[in-house]
Amino acid sequence: MNKKELTNYLDQYLEITTISDYGPQGLQVEALAQEIQRIALAVDTAPANIKAASSWNADLLLVHHGILWRNVEPIAGPLGERVRLLISNDIHLYAAHLALDAHPVVGNNAVLANMLGVEEREMWCDVMGTKIGVIGQVNISLDNLLALINSGLETTSFVLNHGPSQVRRVAIVSGFGADKVAEAKALGADTLLTGETSHANYWSAADHQINVIFAGHYATETVGVRAIGEHLGARFGLETRFFDFPTTM
Repeated sequence: MNKKELTNYLDQYLEITTISDYGPQGLQVEALAQEIQRIALAVDTAPANIKAASSWNADLLLVHHGILWRNVEPIAGPLGERVRLLISNDIHLYAAHLALDAHPVVGNNAVLANMLGVEEREMWCDVMGTKIGVIGQVNISLDNLLALINSGLETTSFVLNHGPSQVRRVAIVSGFGADKVAEAKALGADTLLTGETSHANYWSAADHQINVIFAGHYATETVGVRAIGEHLGARFGLETRFFDFPTTM
């Protein structure tokens, strides 16, 4: 598939140009290859991921966490190493951060909601003008909810069980959402599923009498890149492969 055709499709499907982010998203590093046959998928852009993609002869690396953020950095040091690895191995880098959190089909939070059987869904958790989270109804014990999360994400969750043992309304925001306890409670949630823990927000769960499940920043953001890979494989017949480099965080 032609590189421009693919990146144009991704830009449109993920609404890359309309969703504000912490840095430019979409095609962040352009290599020479004009035809895309193999797409490597990963959460992060790290030398290990790029080398793994190269060993698999990938033409494009699609990630959740790219290399361009708010601060302008010299293309030197760690950033320079990443760019050199991509260019020398002729691999394009495509990043989708908040756009992949928010997408209603392949987004991290939509896929997590599917995993947990969430119904009557609404979007919540506004970040830079886009609601990226999912909130909705379930009817499941906290223990069984944890079992679904841990098996589905191959993780071990940390739980603040300050809410009911029977979960009725769950709010989901992948990555870092420890500071969203009050907002989730105000929307009627008795349980919040997020990724990364935070000591600063520990007592908020107790104050608001809500369960908070920390399933890992990395683990909760593997599902979106996997889902977009499956979508591209089914739609265009492209070879895709997810490269798993868990940070355990």
